[in-house]
Amino acid sequence: LRSGARSNSARPRVTRPRAHSHRCSAALTALPAAKDFHLTFLQQIGIMASVMQKLITPLASGPAEPPRNKVTIVGVGQVGMACAVSVLLRELADELALVDVVEDRLKGEMLDLQHGSLFLKTPKIVADKDYSVTANSRIVVVTAGVRQQEGESRLNLVQRNVNIFKHIIPQIVKYSPDCILVVVSNPVDVLTYVTWKLSGLPKHRVIGSGTNLDSARFRYIMAEKLGIHASSFNGYILGEHGDTSVPVWSGANVAGVSLQKLNPDIGTDKDAENWKEAHKMVVDSAYEVIKLKGYTNWAIGLSVADLTETLVKNLNRVHPVSTMVKGMYGINEEVYLSLPCVLNSSGVGSVINMTLTDGEIGQLKSSADTLWGIQKDLKDL
Repeated sequence: LRSGARSNSARPRVTRPRAHSHRCSAALTALPAAKDFHLTFLQQIGIMASVMQKLITPLASGPAEPPRNKVTIVGVGQVGMACAVSVLLRELADELALVDVVEDRLKGEMLDLQHGSLFLKTPKIVADKDYSVTANSRIVVVTAGVRQQEGESRLNLVQRNVNIFKHIIPQIVKYSPDCILVVVSNPVDVLTYVTWKLSGLPKHRVIGSGTNLDSARFRYIMAEKLGIHASSFNGYILGEHGDTSVPVWSGANVAGVSLQKLNPDIGTDKDAENWKEAHKMVVDSAYEVIKLKGYTNWAIGLSVADLTETLVKNLNRVHPVSTMVKGMYGINEEVYLSLPCVLNSSGVGSVINMTLTDGEIGQLKSSADTLWGIQKDLKDL
């Protein structure tokens, strides 16, 4: 009827609950408590259950399969979130877990990412301070740690981080015993060694982000000087992620053309073109960024996502990452430093035996000595 009045025949029907509706509600109430948000929501608001039942016909029975490419980020600071966003944008995980001790920030970061789910291909993003949320992770990226205080020695900084890692690492391994650990926290080489000792995992499954970013910076700086794209310049920075890193000038090339053959003095004090300045720029680059914006995060986030892609996709790509190097290049101590490693779904599948000059080997040993000088005095490992 077009008027406001209704005829008796047009009275709205009152839908009375049917017996089977009561049975459905009872069945839902009888279900065991579930962690899944959607199911919990339906259990609490029974009226929605009938909507879901009418909309969806379930076919599979039993619990869902665990995630196959779950990635966990420990620490949701600037670096941790840059890693998380980079992993999400490259569509590398079917589940992303975040862990931190600062609950408000942790929840805020989780919600912020969840609200962007429409624009992502990762179906599940979770977060909690309890490490059970990390269960069944394939890759765990550790960015947590304390920053160096003004005037603080590196040994004291590492020791403070050791105390933090003693809580973090066993929890990770408890819930994901088959994971690959990627350590990003600084000083990364020593803390990767610490992680290896605390985890009990085989050395090939404990990796430090190492000089993967240093090498990327080197390639960018050299390519800029040569007027080409960074991917077209081939060169590695090895050793410590820090002041004693080693530029491998003997292997630097463009399209297979050795720069050292074009300029035998390249990278040395005798070099009239002063190419060694490029390595100095690599070493100083993080300090420059920190001076300008207070921290570094985007480049390391992209670097970690690059490593994650190689690991989860079993690509067997070569990356300069921190690995156990005892017995290589005359290094006799248990230290982690960066060498070109073939990464795959097992972690570090193998190490490339680069042909280094005597000078480069000497620098690599010196880098190892620097790291061992810190490690040997660590306590409670």
